[in-house]
Amino acid sequence: MATVPFRSIQGKWVMACTIMASAMAFIDATALNVVLPSLQQHLKASGPDLFWVLNAYLLLLASLILIGGTLGDRLGRKKVFMIGIFIFILGSTACGFSSTATMLIIFRVIQGIGGALMIPGSLSLISSAIDEKERGKAIGTWSAATTLVTMGGPALGGALADAGLWRYIFFINVPIGVIVLFFLATKVKEIKDEQNTQKVDFYGAIAIAFGLALLTFGFLRLPAVGFGHIQGYGAISAGILLLFAFIIIERKSSHPMMPLSLFSNSIFTGTNLLTFFLYAGLGAGMLFISLNMVQVQGYTQLESGLTFLPFTIFMVVNARFAGSLADKYGPRLFLIAGPFLAGLGLLLLSFIKQTNGPSAYWTTFLPGILVFGFGMSLAVAPLTAAVMGSVSDHFTGTASGINNAISRIAGVFANAVLGSMAVLLFSAALQNEIKELPFSPQQKQAIIAQTSNLGNAKVPAGLTAIQEKKILAAYHAGFIDAYGKIMKISAGLGFLAALMAVVFIKKTNKRLKADRI
Repeated sequence: MATVPFRSIQGKWVMACTIMASAMAFIDATALNVVLPSLQQHLKASGPDLFWVLNAYLLLLASLILIGGTLGDRLGRKKVFMIGIFIFILGSTACGFSSTATMLIIFRVIQGIGGALMIPGSLSLISSAIDEKERGKAIGTWSAATTLVTMGGPALGGALADAGLWRYIFFINVPIGVIVLFFLATKVKEIKDEQNTQKVDFYGAIAIAFGLALLTFGFLRLPAVGFGHIQGYGAISAGILLLFAFIIIERKSSHPMMPLSLFSNSIFTGTNLLTFFLYAGLGAGMLFISLNMVQVQGYTQLESGLTFLPFTIFMVVNARFAGSLADKYGPRLFLIAGPFLAGLGLLLLSFIKQTNGPSAYWTTFLPGILVFGFGMSLAVAPLTAAVMGSVSDHFTGTASGINNAISRIAGVFANAVLGSMAVLLFSAALQNEIKELPFSPQQKQAIIAQTSNLGNAKVPAGLTAIQEKKILAAYHAGFIDAYGKIMKISAGLGFLAALMAVVFIKKTNKRLKADRI
């Protein structure tokens, strides 16, 4: 399978199409974090509803993305890429027209199916089409460009939400997707591994899809029903059993969607563990920073989105440069320093208490965001290049699918487990805040019941203005307490990611290539 230079005409068309398509998927994730307050208000969604809006997409993406990578390797990377884009456009259109939270959750499932075919195709096209000597630079360019658009998502989402146009977060995907489909059809050649005759691993897909769904459902139900209820322990236990079943299926299958032999390579194993911890911390951190800013600190949704611009600038300036240096010197140093600094930034952000709003941004949120953004900018391109460089060319689609699946599973973990934990921490902190206040047991129960809505908790009806003021202050104090603890956990995940690089990635880039599977 012939490759082309990064700067050739074909190489540029591959880069342009993969960047635009990936940006569609990634922008939804970051923009949604900012528009969640508007979405919650307009669709009358509860806190668990919000997490399901995020997780419905991530679940389907995580469970099917491995099949997407395998299909691309077997049927043609461009063909499967285009089918994914088309389904993603349909799902985005339906999401934009949703009138209830339930409808939005259902249509996010369609988006997830499209994304599962689309996202692994982007890196697989780059890895199979671009010359190996320039692959790190190409992936760095892809990382920088997609991150620029992705991190611009909060500003775009905030502007649209403040204008009452949050639905256009979904509608904007339609023209972008149509343009990409046109250029793929007319400018990019099909790239197919003729030697790959694997069948599709449907049993593995079913096991991981239901396993992740049950785990997520169980964790999201814990704050409402407790671990002693079957919806809690039953769903979590069944989810864990199905994930074990998935591993057994993959071990015995002659055509596994996740070939376990790939994990015999320490680079591949280490980078995927690093991916899980780093993206779990990233997902939780970004979500709770946005909720804190808008629902507690008094930022508008546009202001909240703009606060991430320093993050964006670092990613644009550093990602491609870090990718080039990783090609030359190997990824290890970047994959230690990057996640460590990202964790340090999240730790700094965890100490923020009640502020004076956007005017205090420069001395409160900005330092942590700068350190966080700089760390992520060092890690993203070398991480992707290390994953793709640790396997041979006919496994690029599968490797991309596995790595993307793990990053999305990390997102599900962050939203379900840490989201559930945030409600429990908020409830505990709020009980402590109101225990000395002169409310009846029934009133205290009604106040505590609002913790499932996190920062959007409402004051129960029938109270005096003075009582309402006290409850609002208690809500804010309780949420900030929970926010700080969740951010510290997120920071710990960043530090764990750095540890994975220390333990598993000990070879230079040249030796890594020689050790590929």
